[in-house]
Amino acid sequence: MKGTVIPSQYLQIALDLAQRIAKGELSEGSRIYGRSVMASEYGVSPETIRKALRLLADMKVVEVKPQSGAVVLSADSARRYIENFDEGADVQSLRRQLKDLMAESAEVNRRMSETVSALVKSQETFAAADQPLPNYEVPVPQGSPLIGKNIGELQFWQSTGGTIVAIRRGQTVILSPGPYAELYAGDVIILVGSPAAAEAANRFVTVKE
Repeated sequence: MKGTVIPSQYLQIALDLAQRIAKGELSEGSRIYGRSVMASEYGVSPETIRKALRLLADMKVVEVKPQSGAVVLSADSARRYIENFDEGADVQSLRRQLKDLMAESAEVNRRMSETVSALVKSQETFAAADQPLPNYEVPVPQGSPLIGKNIGELQFWQSTGGTIVAIRRGQTVILSPGPYAELYAGDVIILVGSPAAAEAANRFVTVKE
């Protein structure tokens, strides 16, 4: 009995977009939403959306224009992509999927290692002072002034006293987010700090500018 190959997220998103184009929901010549909007719609990272659009661009379904997003090229190409999707789980697609998964796994392992090292160092610092190392979850609500801004420009630590160690976005956890990581509505910030820092962070994500 032939096993079932479960497509990765970006393949499923590419198929969904192709179906919407084939049905005319996204007409030829129209611009597809920005990656950030689509990432929120599908509950994935912007990088996953970029992979899906790149695949459709390779199949001449869309054209990805720098600084302008993606534009729908051909409904016929979208239909051909849909017809061939089952065959997309062939050796070539599986190799591409395996390569992407290996790269993602290596990146996650690297960032987990960095996070563990940082937490151990922090634990040693707190332990020396006989203090615990609590962590808190701070949701980013709709309408938050932080949406679309990166951690660096927000000066999050300076503003709250808490250190962001991860961001949970749907089913994805972004470990050790760098200063250029942007925040989106629905994100859950995981921070290390004191109760006062957690309270300050909750105020920070909700107070209108």
